[in-house]
Amino acid sequence: CLALPDRPPSPVNVTVTQLKANSATVSWDVPEGDVVIGYAILQQRQDGQMQRFIREVNTTNRACVLWDLAEDADYIIQVQSIGLYGESQASKRVHFRTLKETDRLPSNSSNQGDITMEGLDKDRQLQTGEIIIIVAVLLMWAAVIALFCRQYDIIKDNDSNNNKEKTKPSSEHSTPERPSGGLLRSKKKSPSVNIIEV
Repeated sequence: CLALPDRPPSPVNVTVTQLKANSATVSWDVPEGDVVIGYAILQQRQDGQMQRFIREVNTTNRACVLWDLAEDADYIIQVQSIGLYGESQASKRVHFRTLKETDRLPSNSSNQGDITMEGLDKDRQLQTGEIIIIVAVLLMWAAVIALFCRQYDIIKDNDSNNNKEKTKPSSEHSTPERPSGGLLRSKKKSPSVNIIEV
């Protein structure tokens, strides 16, 4: 009985918001005056097929996102506060049902459907903007690659032209070498002329 005062009180005002087909957000309040260092959430499907225990310490968060939920399924959650000396009693059981995937589509059935539709329109606009940016970047890269290839072909053509021009002078130089060879022969003859002069 002495250990009970050291345990924090149970969370209050446990609510589920931002309901979607595969996720939801649970939030709660903690009565003031007690040191709370974390929380624990027991999440289970009402049909008993799945149960998950989420525990986090060293945090002052009063909300948690429940992920990987099944669509159009009933869930029950309970939240506990974690104190320095133990965990509180579980909060009251809170029941919620996830949406169907089709519930995300525009519907005029309720105001919530309109809110969901507005959120989806924003998401679609963001996705469209991202796609446009990606396509623009891809086109820019394609243009850069095309320009590079054209420049490379021009450089390659210039190099081949330069090589042809280089080979032509070498052939031109080769033809004067024959007369130079003739000059060398004449030089051989010229010493004999010099010898005659001496």
